Amino acid sequence: MLERFKVPENDQIRIDHQDLRSTVESIFLKLDCSMEHAVAGADTLVSTDLRGVETHGVSNMLRTYVGEFQSGKINSRPEVKVIRETPGTVALDGDRGLGVMLAPGAMKRAIDKAKTVGIGVCVMQNSGHMGAIGHHAMLAAKENMVGMTTTSGGAGSRVFVLPTFAAEPRFGTNPIAIAAPARSQPFLLFDAATSAIAGNKIGLAERVGAMLEPGWIAKLDGSPIVEPVHSPGAGNYWQLPLGGIREQGSHKGYGLSMIPEVLGTMLSGARPGMLPGERLAQDHYFAAYNIEAFTDTDRFLDTMDEMLKTLRDTPSAPGYDRVLYPGLSEYEEEIDRLKIGIPLHKEVLEWFDGITAELDLPKLPRKQ
Repeated sequence: MLERFKVPENDQIRIDHQDLRSTVESIFLKLDCSMEHAVAGADTLVSTDLRGVETHGVSNMLRTYVGEFQSGKINSRPEVKVIRETPGTVALDGDRGLGVMLAPGAMKRAIDKAKTVGIGVCVMQNSGHMGAIGHHAMLAAKENMVGMTTTSGGAGSRVFVLPTFAAEPRFGTNPIAIAAPARSQPFLLFDAATSAIAGNKIGLAERVGAMLEPGWIAKLDGSPIVEPVHSPGAGNYWQLPLGGIREQGSHKGYGLSMIPEVLGTMLSGARPGMLPGERLAQDHYFAAYNIEAFTDTDRFLDTMDEMLKTLRDTPSAPGYDRVLYPGLSEYEEEIDRLKIGIPLHKEVLEWFDGITAELDLPKLPRKQ
């Protein structure tokens, strides 16, 4: 994540990851979630913050989820139903449950099927936001599989990304993630929105006062904003697809944004948010590829190590310290934060103090 989106040192308060996990679990339990779902939700969010992906961790998303539970938009006691199933595939209805809680179980279904038939695919319609989708792809990588996840943006206020040349939005940020294991190198994890900037990063930019780059957002008439600007505020802009403008490849981001609509939405039997009809939730895709069904696992892991090390050893261009690969900086961030704590913005801590008092829970401890 770019430095501009990180919490300024003067505004940081460090929190131990175990204390944060315990507090988040307790909040979910107070909102009538089951223990299984509270644990899964806390693990998804805190693991994301540990890796430095603050856009989708506790600091940026928990208050949204709490509000959705309290308003009844999200179901705290979902009964996930199987719509269709074969030895290698399963389609689920998430019963408006929160995706950060249901996604680990959905990926486990895909993993279990991959252990049997080589490839497992699970699609889930009618559930809420599933956070950093790379977290769920990594669950497959930890089982010596290649994991892939996508999610579609939903409807209404979640549809705010323009197709190339458009004046009205048709997509959410529709991220795609792929994770793959290695022998000794940190795992490969690519997790990116198909929009020019993840929507949650705009929220972080507003919190820390950072500028938005040219080609990230557009005016309400669809005209790309091609100079650095502060966020105009929710409702005063649209987001642009990856690439920003046609000359920089926005048609590629536009095309990529359609993949989650096909794999997660339409394969699950749902309708894209751009089409007429009531749609309150989101749809997700989970795939696990069992390496040993395709090739020798040891050879795959060794070759992956060789490739990742080659990337790390690639000479850097002037002005840059080193070459990274997807997942490396997040791995290093996690090692650091496990030791010194997760930096939360002081405004986030104020919210925590308020919600724990409202729910009659102990105050979130600060790291000494």
